[in-house]
Amino acid sequence: MSLPKELHVEHLYKEGYVPSSFDAPHSSLHRSITWFAMGCILASLSGFGTMLWGLSTMTRDFRNDGSTFAIIGAVLGFGLLFLGFFLVHVGRKNYRDYKTRSGRIH
Repeated sequence: MSLPKELHVEHLYKEGYVPSSFDAPHSSLHRSITWFAMGCILASLSGFGTMLWGLSTMTRDFRNDGSTFAIIGAVLGFGLLFLGFFLVHVGRKNYRDYKTRSGRIH
């Protein structure tokens, strides 16, 4: 079942406009800092996993080094997470400038 003609958004585009965020000059996807930031955010999961493992060994195995692993994991996890958020903010600088220039609210 196809959509009615009035529900197609293509008729709202200006002639010659190709909607593509990757091809846009202000795209954050062109900047390597944005990709590095996403890698930091994903790598923070290893720190949180280490923290949880350290906490679980303190309660179940009664290991002496469980608190050390929990602290190191928390520092690594939260450090990489906040570093990743900061780098995403830096990587989207061109897009924020574009929004200011074009008057976009979103």
